[in-house]
Amino acid sequence: MATASAKPVSDELRDSEKAALVKLLGDEDPAVHKVVRGKIMACGAGARSWLRPHALSSDPLIRRRTQEIVRHFDQQSADNDFLGFCLQNGVDLDLEHGAWLLAQTQYPDINVEAYSALLDSFAAELKQRLESVNRAQSVLTRINEYVFNELRFRGNEQKHLDPENSYLNRVIDRRTGNPINLCLVYLLLARRLKLPMAGVGLPGHFVCRYQSASDELYVDVFSQGKLLTKADCIHYLVRGNYDLKDEYLTPVSSRQILGRICNHLHQVYVRLNQTEEATRFQRYVVALSR
Repeated sequence: MATASAKPVSDELRDSEKAALVKLLGDEDPAVHKVVRGKIMACGAGARSWLRPHALSSDPLIRRRTQEIVRHFDQQSADNDFLGFCLQNGVDLDLEHGAWLLAQTQYPDINVEAYSALLDSFAAELKQRLESVNRAQSVLTRINEYVFNELRFRGNEQKHLDPENSYLNRVIDRRTGNPINLCLVYLLLARRLKLPMAGVGLPGHFVCRYQSASDELYVDVFSQGKLLTKADCIHYLVRGNYDLKDEYLTPVSSRQILGRICNHLHQVYVRLNQTEEATRFQRYVVALSR
């Protein structure tokens, strides 16, 4: 005989019980808070619907604790969404969508549509500036003037272990990031402009490549868009005692870019001794490596 599936605890609570739990969130006794929080957490993500109004409570303790619980459930939901995206999509996954899903695992309340519109506006401005330009070097020079001189994007050379270097929303907010995420911004603009740009995963570094029928140039986005030739990239490999493998100069897939971002964040959280975050990103790395 089949057993009936258990209902979420939240469905079993009466309105009066929910109100009592919310009121007890304002109790200053840590022991009481621990019990109450545990009871609410046992309700599952469905508790968000009756908790959210109290995230604006006039009681600062209730407001803060409610916001913390709601954020936990939002991040949990975002984590499931991103993992599902990684497992269900192939090599040519939607890189921008994946980057936003990843950002929401840390910042679940971000307005993705607003950020996308901002990137659209950057690309629209660039499109006007590139109307009469054809040669690769001229195209890239104008892009670099706008992105680095006017928008003031730059590489974060001081704080290499700052996780915010790797979340697209924070890279755009702060106009700074690590090599691969600055390249991500550059690539998202290039795709809006339909330019032949791709990401290239050098060992220990990441650059963009512009490849057309007549031109091939590499862009070191972390170094204010410094233009490189293929020979420059080979010299980089030689100086670093890396093997001269073709894969180091070959464009990487969208899935590989997302995987490299997650792997970097995993390493960052390990070095920062943030075990829970490191474990979360280990799951992402495994999912993207399939």
